[in-house]
Amino acid sequence: MTPAPDTGSAVKTFHDAVRLIGTRRFGVFWVTTLMSNIGFWAQQVAQPWLLLSIGASPFLVGLDACAMDAPVLLLTLPGGILADEADRRRVIALFQSIQMLSATLLVALLWFGAIRIWMVIAISLVIGITDALSMPSFQSIVPSIVASEEVSTGLALNSTQFNLSRILGPAFAGVLMTSIGLIGCYTVNAASYLPFIFVALWVLPRHDRAVFTRSAFDVPHLFKGLRHIVQDQEIREALRTVLITSVLCGPVATFCPVLVKMALHGNAVLFSTSIGAFGVGGLCGATGSLLVGRSSNRRRIAMVFTAIFGAIVTACALNPWPWTLPVLMMLAGLCMSISNTSANTCLLTTVQNDMRGQAVSLFMMAVRGGASLGSLATGMSVDLFGVRAALFINGVLAIALVLILGRKLPKIAAPALSVDHLRAADDAAGPGKAAFP
Repeated sequence: MTPAPDTGSAVKTFHDAVRLIGTRRFGVFWVTTLMSNIGFWAQQVAQPWLLLSIGASPFLVGLDACAMDAPVLLLTLPGGILADEADRRRVIALFQSIQMLSATLLVALLWFGAIRIWMVIAISLVIGITDALSMPSFQSIVPSIVASEEVSTGLALNSTQFNLSRILGPAFAGVLMTSIGLIGCYTVNAASYLPFIFVALWVLPRHDRAVFTRSAFDVPHLFKGLRHIVQDQEIREALRTVLITSVLCGPVATFCPVLVKMALHGNAVLFSTSIGAFGVGGLCGATGSLLVGRSSNRRRIAMVFTAIFGAIVTACALNPWPWTLPVLMMLAGLCMSISNTSANTCLLTTVQNDMRGQAVSLFMMAVRGGASLGSLATGMSVDLFGVRAALFINGVLAIALVLILGRKLPKIAAPALSVDHLRAADDAAGPGKAAFP
């Protein structure tokens, strides 16, 4: 017999969300992060359109996206250690300042008419490197400023503001691109960093550790903690689901301008509307995640919505009508938001605080590292077969992988992991022996 939905718990979670966003620290953090992400998405809408306008091929559009995401594969793990053992306030301030300077440089290059394709890609690589090193610290902010029982609510609210920015940012970009031009999008992004940097310095706890500690790049320490984390079957399943979403389904957003311009013969208005609709769907998905009861199986929810996402990517590839693309993109955003929020909640509520930065680094590797691989592979596929065929292949593969991996879902989650568990296991194994097979 199917259990009745936990309606009371869902309503209570919604009320908790309203109360949490009204608190001083979380509320101010939420608003300034929203402002920063609006600037980010304004630039993200402008950048592929800029590349196509100055003669870039679809492969180079994918390479630019890969340059921004690929550093995650090498640098997010050290970034996770930094989040656990360094001063997160200084880590965020340093790397976000470099990103602000990068956006300012793009403004200058556009202003003087000196912009080149290789320059855009090189700056994307710089932003990707700083993102990889700072995102685990950023992702650790919410668990640091809310109570442990409010972590899932805080993460869902954080996902809500991110997806709200995916609505407002592209809408703002559409206005700027048709009035001021592409330079307006980059200017807004550069200015949006300042409030976030100041607030991050305020809301995060202070401590006396240096920014770069020796253990941040201690390889044995790094992999010992990570191996202990991935022993948890719950975490492995969540990360696999996120990886499928990022590699195979996420490129529908990256190659949306190519789909609009080359397959549907649309303009910048259709593109910005479609990306904005993706944000609308993401916002609805994040809001829906707030109403999911705490006893729900979030791992299974993530897997189901990843399969639906794959079906929508396939529909985008086959769709012949420009006016239906925003509708499909809205559904895609909803599925991506619910899937990733559910997987992230599963991950961060399984590990304890002293290993949360490393757990976040694994999640970011799956999200951003997977996106880099997906962008590069899909870019090659678009050049070889066309954008419709490439997205169709991605969607079918995503559905197939979810069906294969979903056949043997674990039923019982392992207990929360921490450094104390790791040390106890090593002590039990004896001197000079690892606690892992």
